[in-house]
Amino acid sequence: MSIQINQTVKIMFEVKVDGIVVDGSRSNKPFEFQFGVGQVIAGLEKRIVNMKAGEATQFIVPASEAYGEYDPAGVQTLPIEQFEGIKDLKVGMQIQAEDENDQPIQFIIKQIGEKEVTVDFNHPLAGKDLEYKVKIDSLL
Repeated sequence: MSIQINQTVKIMFEVKVDGIVVDGSRSNKPFEFQFGVGQVIAGLEKRIVNMKAGEATQFIVPASEAYGEYDPAGVQTLPIEQFEGIKDLKVGMQIQAEDENDQPIQFIIKQIGEKEVTVDFNHPLAGKDLEYKVKIDSLL
C-alpha cells in the first residue's frame, strides 16, 4: 500500500546541494513525519507519494518546491543597537528571534559594521535545488 494523507512515514534520507551533504537521517535512525500536513517540504512529499515501504529512489527537488527562490529583499541592514544583548556576535551566526507579532523568525548575520548589522532572512537553502536519496523505512 502506498503512502496516505496523515499517515506516519519513516524514511532514511540524504540531501545534497552541489554534491555536498547538507542534511540526512541522524544516527542511522529513520526520520519520522506525518504525510500531507506540511511537516516536510512539498517537493519531497510530491515525489514519494506513490512509494511503498522498502522502496528507494533519488530525485532533485527544485528550489521553488523546497525553500523557495532567494529573495534579495530578505537582506536588511539594522542598527547595531538591536543586537546589544547577543554575546559574541559574528558573521555567519544564525539567530532565532521574534517579529513584531511575536512570531518566531530566523536570520543569518552577513556583515557587522560599526553602526549597522546586515542580516539575511532567507532560509539558508533558499535558491538551492536539493538532491535527495530516500528509502521508505516504514508506513504506520
